[in-house]
Amino acid sequence: MTDSSSSRTGGILGLRDDALASCVACGLCLPHCPTYRVTGDERYSPRGRIALMRSVEEGVMVPDAEWLESMDTCILCRGCETACPSAVPFGELMTDTRTVVAAGRRVPFRLRVGLSVLVRPRLLRWVSRVLALLQRLRLLPGRLPLPVRLPLRDPRQKGRIGGDVVLFTGCVMDAWQPEVHAAAEEVLESSGTTVLRSGDAAGCCGALHAHAGLDAAARALAGRVMAAIPADVPVLVDSAGCGAALRAYGSLVGTPEAVAFASRVRDVHEWLAENIHRMPAPVGERTTVIVQDPCHLRHAQGCHASVRSVLAPYAETVELDDEGLCCGAGGAFSVLQSELASEVRLRKTASIKRAMATTGAATVVSANPGCAIYLAAAGHVVRHPLEVVAERIRGPQGGAHGG
Repeated sequence: MTDSSSSRTGGILGLRDDALASCVACGLCLPHCPTYRVTGDERYSPRGRIALMRSVEEGVMVPDAEWLESMDTCILCRGCETACPSAVPFGELMTDTRTVVAAGRRVPFRLRVGLSVLVRPRLLRWVSRVLALLQRLRLLPGRLPLPVRLPLRDPRQKGRIGGDVVLFTGCVMDAWQPEVHAAAEEVLESSGTTVLRSGDAAGCCGALHAHAGLDAAARALAGRVMAAIPADVPVLVDSAGCGAALRAYGSLVGTPEAVAFASRVRDVHEWLAENIHRMPAPVGERTTVIVQDPCHLRHAQGCHASVRSVLAPYAETVELDDEGLCCGAGGAFSVLQSELASEVRLRKTASIKRAMATTGAATVVSANPGCAIYLAAAGHVVRHPLEVVAERIRGPQGGAHGG
């Protein structure tokens, strides 16, 4: 949902006039668009997609198969927004366009099944355990977008009934990467902060639904999340994609309550960076890590620098030379557009290999589960930044979280 006070085009997409007109086709976005970088095709660029949107709104063309492919192949990384001197709200234009498109056609079967599982926490955990068993027996195709090693058991502990902050646990990350939530909780508690996990009552944030243009479903999930979380504490998120979704609830739902909720959402690194003076001293040998910025942290939330601030006392950080170009994961993008996603990932892995060759670092840190899983599938060792911090706080004799 976007600003209804602005005038609309009156076309079938119903986009804002000023949003469409703000693009002057300067092309400064092109080097920052992952799909344009690998194809060289204007239809796969931000300005090309906006031109196609404008043509439909003006009645010059109808949304044919080629037009739909252009919209479907946007990763929604929003790297173009960061680069744009005219502040074109490309994410809004693409999301509004996909909402209209989704209303007129059936959601792909794979996505429909996946989304139906995500919103049912118990079913998700059961399916995850089955997949973990099949993974151990080597009966799963390697191309599936799964962690290198799914947990066989549910390592979650019974949470508190209250806390200084709420840690949003979501859906996939809670089932597939529980060690990340454990590390985040450990780091927060080491700073003297008590943590309440959002748990099953909140469940899925609706990010993938919103990306697919399923606005009604996304709003329903937003309502469930907001109802399940106490109204008087900060909401911290250790998944960049979830954090971006929660911070967009104000525009998605459009109520004062949603705006107030969104204002309480913080990326966990952002909160820790502001409280770094409360963090304990590191223990053990200092390590070196390569930082990969998830698009939803760098472009959507704009707080990727906080990851460096939190890591600084505990690890040496190495920057990539690709200016934050998307890795290709993009929520469900790597599943629905696997060939294009693989081409995009090749550029990221090439950048990672250059950093490894130059510095000798062997570990990549990424604050988003989709990025971590997708890059690990390409053979990289990928961890969450707070797993690295937790280990340095705990020391070499402190053990590790597992599942």
